[in-house]
Amino acid sequence: MRSLDAIDLAMMRILQQEGRISNAELAARVGLSQSACSRRLAALETEGTISGYHARLSNKALDYKMMVIVHISLSGQFARTLAEFEAAVKRCPNVLVCYLMSGEYDYILRVAAKDLEDYERIHRDWLSALPHVVKINSSFALREVLDRPNVGL
Repeated sequence: MRSLDAIDLAMMRILQQEGRISNAELAARVGLSQSACSRRLAALETEGTISGYHARLSNKALDYKMMVIVHISLSGQFARTLAEFEAAVKRCPNVLVCYLMSGEYDYILRVAAKDLEDYERIHRDWLSALPHVVKINSSFALREVLDRPNVGL
């Protein structure tokens, strides 16, 4: 992968804030021709530096008012155990984020729920049914203070 220069960083900074900006406007703002801007953007996408474009939806607007941080312990950390858990957790529609961890818990999940009753259903039907789970610890977020989609450039 090539080194990122100041123009690449400027393009990514703009795209983080304005993902729907036209190529013409992006090119003008970073001081490139449209074709040069398009080539650089394609290279950033091909290299995986830009991994995608998406709309950032409001969980509250979609009636998911509860965010739950879930700590999960497994029966072991054998390759097969981890692979089976990870394949299953990817099928859980309310799990927004899943991290393999070091330390006390094996995984930390961020789960969206409509309310406490909905989380009870998610816990019963999805989380408790995940393979190799021996312990689930749930913490309920009181208020979102910060949710950055990326590191600032």
